[in-house]
Amino acid sequence: MNRIPNWIFRVLGISLLMGAVQCTSTGTSSYYDQCDADVPASECYATRRAPESEQVALATDIALRWIEEHPAEEQIWDWGPGVLMFALTELHRVTGDDRLRDYYSDWLDYHIQEGYDIVWSDSCPPAITAVSLLSEASSDAYQRVVDDVLQYLRVDAPRTDYGGISHTGFLGNARSIWVDSVFMFGMVLTRWGELSGDASALDLLSEQMAIFAPRLQHENGLMQHADGWPGDVDTDIYWNRGNSWVTASLSDYLRVRLLRGESDAVVEKVFREQVSGALALQDSETGLWWTIMNRPGEIYQETSGPALFAYGMARAYRYGILGERELAAALLAVAGVKKRIQPDEQGRPVVTGISFGTDPTNFEGYAQVEQSDDVNYGVGAAILALIETSGLGD
Repeated sequence: MNRIPNWIFRVLGISLLMGAVQCTSTGTSSYYDQCDADVPASECYATRRAPESEQVALATDIALRWIEEHPAEEQIWDWGPGVLMFALTELHRVTGDDRLRDYYSDWLDYHIQEGYDIVWSDSCPPAITAVSLLSEASSDAYQRVVDDVLQYLRVDAPRTDYGGISHTGFLGNARSIWVDSVFMFGMVLTRWGELSGDASALDLLSEQMAIFAPRLQHENGLMQHADGWPGDVDTDIYWNRGNSWVTASLSDYLRVRLLRGESDAVVEKVFREQVSGALALQDSETGLWWTIMNRPGEIYQETSGPALFAYGMARAYRYGILGERELAAALLAVAGVKKRIQPDEQGRPVVTGISFGTDPTNFEGYAQVEQSDDVNYGVGAAILALIETSGLGD
C-alpha cells in the first residue's frame, strides 16, 4: 500500500498514525447487541433486530417490491446498486429470505460474467456484496471481486499529492477527495477486514480518514463535500447525504475495531464530532435533515440522508459507541423516513423523496438537484435504517 508522507503526521499532530489504533481490553461491559457466548453470531445479529417486527416486515416488503419491479441484470455496476445490494445482504441476515439472496447473487454473477471495471471510488461498493457471499462459502469469483477492489485501493487508485484516494479515480484529470468515498471504499475495507482478519484493510481506512478529516471536517463537526474539486464549490455548506455516508461508514468501522479489542482514537474523535454536528441540525418536527443541513427551509428535506444517519447512529448505539441521545435521534429520523414510504397503486411500499446523485457544487447547484421515488440507493438506505433501528426503543 502507498505510505503517507511523514509531513502529514506532523500536520495532524500525531507522529505515528497507527499509534492511535491500539489494542484495548474488551472488558466485561455489555452492549445492546451482545449475546451469551453460546449463541451463534448469526443468530445474535438476527434476533437483536427483531425479525418479527413491523419494521423488518416493512423493509422486506420494500425489498420484494423492488425485486419484482427491477430485474437484477438491469442494475449496473456502480455505487447506487451497490448500496441497495448491501442493504439486501443485511436484510437477508435478519430474515433468511432466500429471495433476497438470489437477487443480489444473480446481480453479482451477471456482472462477473459480463465484466466490470474498478475505475473510481464509486466502483467499489459491489465488493461489499461479494464479502457477504464469501462469509457463507469460499468462491474464487467473489474473491476476485474483492481482490480487484483491494488492488485498486492499495496500489492503482490515483491519489492527491497529499496521499488521499481521489474519488473520481481514472475518470477525470482533477484529483480530489470527496466525503462520499468514506462509504464507497470505506465499507469494503471494513467488511473485508472483519471477515478476513486482515488488519491492513482497516488500517488503510484509518490512514485515509486521517487525510480526509483535516481537509473536510469543520469546527462544527460536519464535513464539506470535497477538497480539490475544480469549479465554483461552496465550502461553508454541508450536504446531507454526504455527511450521512460518514456516519454510516465510521459507525461500522468503529464496531469492527471494538469487536477486535482495538480502538482508533483519531477516527472516533472524527465520528463523535460529526454526529454531534448532525444532531444540532436535525429538524425536531420531521426528524429529517435539509439537503443543505445548515440552510434549513431553503431547498428541501430528503430521505436517503436521514435514513443513513439513522442507520449509523443506531449501529453505534447497539455496540455502546453512542448513547441514548443519539438513539433518540435515530428513532426520530426513521420515523420521518417511514412517513416518506408511500403505497403504490397495488398497495406496495415505495420509498419517496430521494435526491439524485450530486457532485460538489455551490448552493444554487445543490438546489437544482431533483428528487425522485424508488431510486436504488435511497431504497437501500431506507431498508438499512428500518433494520438497524428495529427492536430499539421498545
